[in-house]
Amino acid sequence: MNTSDFSIRHIGIDENTIQTLLKKINADSVQQLIEQTLPASILGQKELNLPKPVSEHEMILLSKKLASKNILFNSYIGFGYFGTILPAPIQRNIFENPGWYTAYTPYQAEISQGRLEALLNFQTVISDLTGFPLTNASLLDEGTAASEAMHMLYEARPKTQNESTKFFISEEVYPQTIAVVKTKAMGLGIDIVTGNHQNFSFDETFFGALVQYPAKHGEIFDYSNFISRAKLSNIKVVMAADILALTVLTPPAELGADVAVGSTQRFGIPMGYGGPSAAYFACREDYKRNIPGRIIGVSKDKHGNPALRMSLQTREQHIKRERATSNICTSQVLLAVMAGMYAVYHGAKGLKSIASDIHLKTILLKEHLHSVGFNISEEPFFDTVKIYISEEEKEEIKKLFESLQINLNYFSYGILSISLDETVSDEQFAVILSLFLRYKGSEFKKLNSPLNPNIPENLIRKSEFLTHEVFKKYHTETEFMRYIKKLERKDIALNYSMISLGSCTMKLNAAAEMLPLSWTEWNSLHPFVPQEQAKGYFQMIHELERYLAEITGFAGTSLQPNSGAQGEYTGLMVIREYLKSKGERRRNVALIPQSAHGTNPASAAIAGLKVVVVKNLENGEFDLEDLKQKAELHKDTLAAVMITYPSTYGFFDTNVKEIIHLIHSYGGQVYMDGANMNAQVAYTSPGYIGADVCHLNLHKTFAIPHGGGGPGIGPICVAKHLIPFLPTTNAPFNEKERLTLSSSPYGSALVANISYAYIRMLGYRGLKKATAAAILNANYLKEKLAPHYPILYTNQHGRVAHELIVDFRPFKSFGIEVADIAKRLMDYGFHAPTVSFPVPGTLMIEPTESESMAELDRFADSLISIKKEIDEIAEGKYSPEDNVIKNAPHTLEEVTSDTWEHAYSRQKAAYPLEWILEKKFWASVGKIDDAYGDRNLTCTCNPVLS
Repeated sequence: MNTSDFSIRHIGIDENTIQTLLKKINADSVQQLIEQTLPASILGQKELNLPKPVSEHEMILLSKKLASKNILFNSYIGFGYFGTILPAPIQRNIFENPGWYTAYTPYQAEISQGRLEALLNFQTVISDLTGFPLTNASLLDEGTAASEAMHMLYEARPKTQNESTKFFISEEVYPQTIAVVKTKAMGLGIDIVTGNHQNFSFDETFFGALVQYPAKHGEIFDYSNFISRAKLSNIKVVMAADILALTVLTPPAELGADVAVGSTQRFGIPMGYGGPSAAYFACREDYKRNIPGRIIGVSKDKHGNPALRMSLQTREQHIKRERATSNICTSQVLLAVMAGMYAVYHGAKGLKSIASDIHLKTILLKEHLHSVGFNISEEPFFDTVKIYISEEEKEEIKKLFESLQINLNYFSYGILSISLDETVSDEQFAVILSLFLRYKGSEFKKLNSPLNPNIPENLIRKSEFLTHEVFKKYHTETEFMRYIKKLERKDIALNYSMISLGSCTMKLNAAAEMLPLSWTEWNSLHPFVPQEQAKGYFQMIHELERYLAEITGFAGTSLQPNSGAQGEYTGLMVIREYLKSKGERRRNVALIPQSAHGTNPASAAIAGLKVVVVKNLENGEFDLEDLKQKAELHKDTLAAVMITYPSTYGFFDTNVKEIIHLIHSYGGQVYMDGANMNAQVAYTSPGYIGADVCHLNLHKTFAIPHGGGGPGIGPICVAKHLIPFLPTTNAPFNEKERLTLSSSPYGSALVANISYAYIRMLGYRGLKKATAAAILNANYLKEKLAPHYPILYTNQHGRVAHELIVDFRPFKSFGIEVADIAKRLMDYGFHAPTVSFPVPGTLMIEPTESESMAELDRFADSLISIKKEIDEIAEGKYSPEDNVIKNAPHTLEEVTSDTWEHAYSRQKAAYPLEWILEKKFWASVGKIDDAYGDRNLTCTCNPVLS
């Protein structure tokens, strides 16, 4: 056993097991299996030009070497990113804990109650601080949240405002936010108007406005009059608000705003060179059917006990498709959990103390600078001193501060600003002040006048916040640690059992890939520092971009999109800009197969494309004849086709090259959805097949953990002709004509380290082995389950790709729905595969390469056991109403209660197979009443749950 070979740690089956599995599926070799799975027309990929693999130990040393190239200045730049102190209990027990970071989006609520409660805490924090009753469980970043707010208000316009297509943005909004919102507006046909909010005059052509609170250089403006003027014209107002400042400032809802957005990065989340961190989105309850993202709500289980779930899911893309008001299906759950826990640990008093300390230091700095002759803005402020200064003086000050490794904000002409944060100690404050005094040739003098808060009386917060019990109980580390563990134990994550979600690729997130994220050299850089301070990041990012381009067969890469859906959207916007450059603006039709993930049509619609659905044949393949007819019908307006490959039906279409040639012949571009890239890597590639652009899910194929629903990275890779249209990486985004998809130049740059290490440790041969193992594992499960369940969609050789679809519709006649099967799997200790997608009434199963044969067998045996339970119902042994499947999951409280009124035994309910005795997971609640939760929407803390 070569312990330096990372592939043996990552891949769950060794060479002996591979031979056993090949025999089980009647294949002579891995190569034969690949040739029976992938069409011959797409095989022939050359050996990838990647570095030779390194061991885990060598990878840690390499990451340290790269990290040493990042020069860690003290950055007081602000502009939406601030130094923070991540409490050690949160770092140790959540951020570095696979029980939290390997979980999936909580669709299976009964085995997700821990992180659902943590997210409810997060929503309560946001609701309390903004004053709005409705909030979601996070968005990708502040710029994205602002663009989503604009889109929501645009779609929610009354019919009398259908002609209102203008959106006002104050020039005091962060420049990166303006850039992201402008990009979103392009696809939606919204006109962006920027200007001075203090003297701007609205008219009937506007539907909404965006302001910053406090403003980009720290001023606190009273927006009451601005909002009143907007209301007179029925114009809705979005406030982008600093979450820490809201502990001392009047909440946006009390000022009359309609929506509040912002970042929670200040709540203990490291800057990470721009991300990831959780944005927030809060609004009036009028928008509960329009709000983007996940909403965690309170419901009850079948026993009447309170239980949590994701509410109002009919808003989501898999149901509304191109009619959805948002394409985003990923949020930033892990970071939202951490931010919420930051508030739990500190409570209202702790947060006020942090904010007050920052504010008083800022007042002290301002008074000293004013006393020695600096021209200071007289506007109220929270944490930022704004200095009016000549460009020549600014350069001199910059040189002085950089000599002691300190960054200030020099981005605006004639202005220098300095934003303080919770990391500024008394010693650091003294250094900052001494440098300004040295520049003026002055000595320190004690101030005579007392320091008073620099906030107008009408903008000082009067309302209470975080009054719920959960924010008062856990301020000692012992109690806090136990609370986190209590929540963790309620959830199934990859550290407990396989999560075989189809099209989600829940593979190993190796510890060696994760460790560098905790190093300050990686996680403490401000995204707008000079490039020479981030040489380690630049090397890692550009090498990763090259590796991904090589793997996909393309010429260029952008890492900026910070989710898969954003990657889809970015790819389509790049195509749109390319066609526009050729004078082909008329091309606005996207052909999308009916099997596509719901984010495909949602992304296309938001990019300004008209969605035309193409049929799939009974065997699951693209209907080539229908495609030809629709391509011909739209030949003058065809922009693109969107292909998922292998398809969401779990196999490779044999006619893919014919499809691509057809689209190109009509002048369209080919977008390939990379959600299923785990079945392609090192054997073929989108570029080799002939596509023009693809997105990847680094949180699937390239090992970034799902984090319970985020973070993720959705980079796009493009052919040479599309490179000029990739998103800008110019910080802080002052290029007017380039696409901007994220608030930071490289999106969630910190977690790019994970995919970089994954590729470096596996190398070409390891990646190829991983792809083969993923395909082998899926075909093994198919062979084990086929005698018991119908398997949908195999190719002409009877093979599936990396996932398979099992049909449960035949059992509806016995009263059994596929959702019941998902709940029963919880009793066996498994998270259900993907339910009812892409085919209603089915499970889509993707085991990945990381699972062992023993785990595959446990999972298969569980489903086979459930089939026997179905047979017992069919035979009349148990009624359709009272059986182990319909009543699942069975809680410990139910199984150990004094009364048991079911026809089956307690043992059958809880321990249906012998191995479960050694490894039992108990769902903490029974089956949840979804309808009750939607009818009685509550999305903040219920004291009963605290």
